[in-house]
Amino acid sequence: MTDLEQSGNNPENKRSFFDYVFEIIGWLQIVISPLLLGLLIGSWIYFSDPGNGRLIAGIAVAALGLIIGINLATKAWKGKGTIDFVSREMATPELDNLEEEKK
Repeated sequence: MTDLEQSGNNPENKRSFFDYVFEIIGWLQIVISPLLLGLLIGSWIYFSDPGNGRLIAGIAVAALGLIIGINLATKAWKGKGTIDFVSREMATPELDNLEEEKK
């Protein structure tokens, strides 16, 4: 094993600056989805009958959505990466030939 490999600077495992930028963008995309759902449900809880108790419950639901989003995004980053996760979710083979089936 060479000194380069022992120090952890293996060129094969090294990521570029753009890889990190795209991973961060993917991480944010994954976090936003549960957060928006939590904000939607939390705002519905509060605005249906405004009050201090409902405000706290709405904020708690929104915070829960944020925590779930952070956990999901971090798990995806530690796995194969956020870009792989997002692209796998966007690729739906059932919808690829939808126009051909209509004809």
